[in-house]
Amino acid sequence: MTLTELRYIIALQDTGHFGKAAERCFVSQPTLSVAVKKLEEELGVSLFERSRAKVSCTAIGEQIVGQARHVLEQSERIRELAQQGRDPLGSPLAVGAIHTVGPYLYPRTIPKLRELAPQMPLYIEENMTATLRDKLRNGSLDAIVVALPFTEAEVVTQALYEEPFVVLLPRDHPLAAQTAIERSDLIQQDVLLLGEGHCFRDQVLEACPGLRQQLARSDRLLQSVVEGSSLETLKHMVASQLGISVLPLSAAQIGPYGDSLLCTRPFAGTPPSREIALAWRASFPRHQAIDIISRAIRAVTHDAQMAAPQS
Repeated sequence: MTLTELRYIIALQDTGHFGKAAERCFVSQPTLSVAVKKLEEELGVSLFERSRAKVSCTAIGEQIVGQARHVLEQSERIRELAQQGRDPLGSPLAVGAIHTVGPYLYPRTIPKLRELAPQMPLYIEENMTATLRDKLRNGSLDAIVVALPFTEAEVVTQALYEEPFVVLLPRDHPLAAQTAIERSDLIQQDVLLLGEGHCFRDQVLEACPGLRQQLARSDRLLQSVVEGSSLETLKHMVASQLGISVLPLSAAQIGPYGDSLLCTRPFAGTPPSREIALAWRASFPRHQAIDIISRAIRAVTHDAQMAAPQS
């Protein structure tokens, strides 16, 4: 039994197809098929049920593939330990962030990281929470920046900062005449939200239950919710007079539109907000690297206050 064979069966379970599994592992299909068959013969059990339509795990195969994932994770820890022994701040650090944080945090944080750890190569990506969770678990990412609550077995989280939500409006919108927006003011408005699967969408609907109720109604004539794929898309749509939106303060900068087109207004009373945290595997050995990225994020969010100017 080899680690390569374990990678093969994990890829086969993930894809349900010998050809796709082979592509993922960068080998030919016959090579992967022979290796999987050899492993089954060595173990004396069938790991997969094979049909023309799909390849699926047997009951015992599910357990063995699950253990294989654990073995590969531990083997990666051996490499990480070796890297730590060489230089914890000299090896690449892979960091992920949710879509509603990455575009606004990375440009501020990366220069600070370069200042604190100039020799540490950095890989960054943006994705949805579920994908970041999977990549953190399988070792593709070393740390992720997500919104709380976030729970995962054997993962440590550290709160970094909290930011309020604000309302983004066209400058000539009737609500722009108010100094603060009541949550009830959003009812019967065309509120632009992120599409399903984005945690920020869920946070807005939780903070403004009236919007959730309207989403559940079959009658959409009085209020429409246009779903965008990014916060920047929503900002463009607001600038095009298609409605208003609720954004985290860090994303609410009106940028190239200027004061003549857009403005932001706070919520009245205690505003809805979100807490952003850093998460990493408890077994990740490069504690100095985690400390550096935490320090960098805290520094830039404190200095900039993660706020767009109110206008």
